[in-house]
Amino acid sequence: MNERIEDRLKSMIVERLFLKIPPESIQEDASLIDVYGVDSVSLLELVVGIEELFGIQLGDDDFSVQHFETVSSLAAFVRQKQAPG
Repeated sequence: MNERIEDRLKSMIVERLFLKIPPESIQEDASLIDVYGVDSVSLLELVVGIEELFGIQLGDDDFSVQHFETVSSLAAFVRQKQAPG
């Protein structure tokens, strides 16, 4: 199972936020807030999902709107957190 991080994130977003759309229909550069209605409560749900899905811990300093703006920015953030050192 060598899925792209973006595809794994899309599936998690649809599942955790109970979106009534197929994961593949989420545009990677579309605003999660403006287009998909992500709010502060949804963001917390996404944080838990990211921690579980990718086995990373997010600290207080990781909570930046830029990280959670789009699927692409989330994927870049996950890659950065997974990088050694």
